[in-house]
Amino acid sequence: MQATAYTYDPDSRSGQVLLDDGTPVPFDAAAFDAGGLRLLRPGQRVRIETEGAAGASEGLRITLVTLQTL
Repeated sequence: MQATAYTYDPDSRSGQVLLDDGTPVPFDAAAFDAGGLRLLRPGQRVRIETEGAAGASEGLRITLVTLQTL
């Protein structure tokens, strides 16, 4: 799934992405580290992998964030 980087805190290595419908979804350091990134800037297109479902009691959880490449 693709999204756009929205926020990123380099100290905690966590932040949020915006899905293409504008929904913000947080990610944690484990998801960031799984993608092998060093830095993320707001506005960058990213590829994410998720678990769960939006609207479910546990919600949508991002398990990987990496840069979207063509």
